[in-house]
Amino acid sequence: MGDSGQGAADKITLRADLLAARRAMTPPQRSAAARALAEHALELPQLAAAGTVAGYVSVGGEPGTRELLDVLRGRGVRVLLPVLRPDNDLDWAVYGGPDSLAQAGRGLLEPDGPRLGCDAVLGADTVLLPGLAVDAHGVRLGRGGGSYDRVLARLARAGAHPALVVLLYAHEVVARVPREPHDHPVHAVITPDGVRRFA
Repeated sequence: MGDSGQGAADKITLRADLLAARRAMTPPQRSAAARALAEHALELPQLAAAGTVAGYVSVGGEPGTRELLDVLRGRGVRVLLPVLRPDNDLDWAVYGGPDSLAQAGRGLLEPDGPRLGCDAVLGADTVLLPGLAVDAHGVRLGRGGGSYDRVLARLARAGAHPALVVLLYAHEVVARVPREPHDHPVHAVITPDGVRRFA
């Protein structure tokens, strides 16, 4: 097995361990983490000064984003949320508040406003990324679906340089994430314990 193949296999193992840890968290732990995440998020200058943020609505055991989305919107930030397309790519629509979210496939919540197209993310000052882990070099471990790999590749092709920020629990900042050629390092991580920026 080549390096890339070994990296993929290592990611599968790491994902399973991290998902098990998320499932073990209690609802009160998740709620407290979501509040702390929203409180710390604006410590990151790229987020505090952003005019447009591409975010996402957390589901399942993911670190909660709803409070953060509402804080950003309350500050006058234009918040874009993803809409999953049949080909696993992401379209985008503007977040209009909690009442604007509708149930979609795979247990997702998506904005009910007009679709802006896959390239709408190119106008974001900051892109919030879901993930399962990040390491000391800013290498992010995603869920493996590839949707955000497409987003990051689209940004790179267009020469767009938004701040890339992953939202995680504190224990998901790890020593090393297996890296593959298509992985794009992030600029910062926000956890319930605070903000960490990468070189």
